[in-house]
Amino acid sequence: MKIASRTLLLSFFLFCVSTLKAHAGPPFFTDDPEPVEFRHYEFYIFSTVDRAPDGYGVAGPAFELNYGAAPNLQLHIVSPLQLAAPKEGPMTFGAGDIELGVKYRFIQEKGMRPQIGIFPMVLVPAGNANRGLGNGQPVYKLPLWLQKKMGHGWQSYGGGGYIVNPAPGMRNHPFFGWQMQKEVNEKLTLGGEWFNPGRDSYAVNNNAQILNFGGIYSFNENFSLLFTGGHSVQGESHAVAYLGLYWTWGPKQAEEKGKTRLTASMSSLFRRAASNPTLTHTAAR
Repeated sequence: MKIASRTLLLSFFLFCVSTLKAHAGPPFFTDDPEPVEFRHYEFYIFSTVDRAPDGYGVAGPAFELNYGAAPNLQLHIVSPLQLAAPKEGPMTFGAGDIELGVKYRFIQEKGMRPQIGIFPMVLVPAGNANRGLGNGQPVYKLPLWLQKKMGHGWQSYGGGGYIVNPAPGMRNHPFFGWQMQKEVNEKLTLGGEWFNPGRDSYAVNNNAQILNFGGIYSFNENFSLLFTGGHSVQGESHAVAYLGLYWTWGPKQAEEKGKTRLTASMSSLFRRAASNPTLTHTAAR
């Protein structure tokens, strides 16, 4: 049951979604309500680690894909490879559980009002639970997230929700988290969070309270490095870390080029009309 508990805590790293334009979500546990832009994509390759007194677990390489399927609506999938290394027993490696989710923002940020969204997810039991590589049963996550920009590069987001886990020895439970970050310059954003994953197992008497710090370094607007490291400050001992690479792409650049070409064509037409009275008279008709 402790292996399953550690595997589920690793899944919180997988239970993260981001919009790097706003630098929210990964690499932190706490998520945000902002979806990927319409018809845009985000892709991550990353690895996470969770070290506990009874051993450690690693997710990696793991792959995440997000797609802006409609305005304010994002589709999400994560597929990891996982390693389970209990203090007693054999080390195992293989496919982990697959995460599917839909993020929907139903309130936009305006004035003092934060943006608000939901991000329901299901963890599909693709990993072998007997080898410590999965939960063995579907896990359902039902969160509500808020986000607010505060000026001068500061931003904060957080919230919480409820997890339904029917696997033997596991518990349904709430979880909470809050994050604060600062855009240091055009390339670097740093932040920290407090996260309470909740008491997910009957074997855990005092769940972890985690402080986690890290950031995002953007090489350019489409490619970034993500990193965090943290440790529990109360409850069951956990040392956690995240390291990943992020790419994003979409039709924006093509649309801007199209608008530029259209503007240039219209300007050319107006110049020709102004210099040709016959063309001006025809256009007026």
